[in-house]
Amino acid sequence: MNAAIANLLPIILFFVIFYFLLLRPQQKRQRAVQQMQANLKKGDKIITIGGLHGIIDSVDEDKVVIRAGDGTRLTYDRSAVREVVAEGNNK
Repeated sequence: MNAAIANLLPIILFFVIFYFLLLRPQQKRQRAVQQMQANLKKGDKIITIGGLHGIIDSVDEDKVVIRAGDGTRLTYDRSAVREVVAEGNNK
């Protein structure tokens, strides 16, 4: 009985280490990105997944309109926003 437990211990230990080193940090990053995308608001300076830099002009349930360059307005899915560079102030 003790030999069977001793043989399974390295495998169990491997899965525990795998969880804490790979799965858990990935889940935390995913939650942080979802939280950031849920908190988008007008005026935020953002970068999209494709590298477009712009300012959010309006926010819908699942889309954002981004003002880029010389007044160009582009519509993106909310999930296409990679990061918020600077928080906007709603005036």
